[in-house]
Amino acid sequence: MKRKRIVVIGGGTGTFVVLSGLKKYPVDLSVIVSMMDSGGSNRVIRDEFGLLPTSDIRQCIVALASGKSDKILRKLFSYRYVSGTGISGMTFGNLFMAALADIYGSQEKAIYKTCQLLDVKGKVLPVTFDTTNLVAT
Repeated sequence: MKRKRIVVIGGGTGTFVVLSGLKKYPVDLSVIVSMMDSGGSNRVIRDEFGLLPTSDIRQCIVALASGKSDKILRKLFSYRYVSGTGISGMTFGNLFMAALADIYGSQEKAIYKTCQLLDVKGKVLPVTFDTTNLVAT
C-alpha cells in the first residue's frame, strides 16, 4: 500500500504538536512554515543577523527529529537562556541556526543542515525567504 502524503501549513506551538503526533504514523510528511514572527528572540535574529525568524521553523524541525536522541535535542534546541547580557530570552536553537547561516552563507542551507543533524523525518519548507511583515488595518 502506498504511504499517504500529508502537508501541514502553519507555525508555532500548534504545528509542533500536530507534527509530533503525525511523525508516529507511516506517512510522508511535509510542513510549510510561517516566517513572519517579529517578537521576542526573533526580533533579535532579524535585527542583529538579518535573518528571517527561526522560532517556528526550529519548532517544526525539532518536532520531526528522529532517533534515540530526539528528546535530548528537543530540550537543547528549545532551551531559552534566562540570564546573560545580550542572550537572555534567546533560544539555543535560534542561535544555532543563525550560526549555521553564517557558516554556510544562507538561511536555506542552515535549515537543510539542521534537518540533517536532527535526522528529520519529512520535509521542512519555509513559506518564503523574503522579509515579510503581517499588518492588520
